[in-house]
Amino acid sequence: MGVQVLLALLDEAYEGDSWHGPTLRASIRRVRVEEASWRPSPKARNIWELTLHAAYWKYAVARRFTGENRGAFPRKGSNWFVRPLYDSAESWTEDVKVLDEIHRRLRTCVESLNPTDLDSAPPGSSVTTGAILRGIALHDVYHAGQIQTLRQLYKSQS
Repeated sequence: MGVQVLLALLDEAYEGDSWHGPTLRASIRRVRVEEASWRPSPKARNIWELTLHAAYWKYAVARRFTGENRGAFPRKGSNWFVRPLYDSAESWTEDVKVLDEIHRRLRTCVESLNPTDLDSAPPGSSVTTGAILRGIALHDVYHAGQIQTLRQLYKSQS
């Protein structure tokens, strides 16, 4: 699988046309802050948290290729970010922009890869670059499905 195929896979999972249903970005399109912060139960994740979680892992993958130090993610913390801390439409919109920007940064990293890089592991990893990139695309599809489920639950309870 070459670099161009991986870019197409990343795009299809994130925002491109797909046969499998809504992409990650399509899943959060037109989501209002009330829906983004709603939880089906007190301990369940919400759409907002899933969105930042997806952004964080795109950041973590891109960081493997850039050598960037940890701690550069635009929100404090790692992996899971309890939301809403700032229950406003502006905060939700800003966090969606974080996801978009980090996706673009990851794409730029992938575009700069040499096809021979795909079969070797980046520094500090035992997983090949190609497997990491396929995994992050699948991660987007997985969480898009979760978000779609949360949206349906939200609509059914209102």
